[in-house]
Amino acid sequence: MRPTQFLRSGGGEWKPGQYMSGTWGAIGSPPQKGIVHYGLSNNRLKPLAGATQAAIFNTFRRTRNQILFWSVPMLIGYELMQWATERNEYLNSKEGRELYGGAV
Repeated sequence: MRPTQFLRSGGGEWKPGQYMSGTWGAIGSPPQKGIVHYGLSNNRLKPLAGATQAAIFNTFRRTRNQILFWSVPMLIGYELMQWATERNEYLNSKEGRELYGGAV
């Protein structure tokens, strides 16, 4: 692979000091060749094109792949909290106090 040839304005051979002499780009200098400008208008830019659809499907895919890692511990924790709440309500009820008599 060979390096790309760079374009010079004014054509011809390059001479040392050619661009430093003050003639390059000055009024009356040779017209510049090979300079290309690319641009997009602001109404053609779409920086968020497809972002909503990608976010929905990416979230679904990641959740599907990770659901067993967080749902099982969450269900175990929920059931444990339910058991603890019901046990506490029973121990503080009239029947619980009669059965255990303050020993618990």
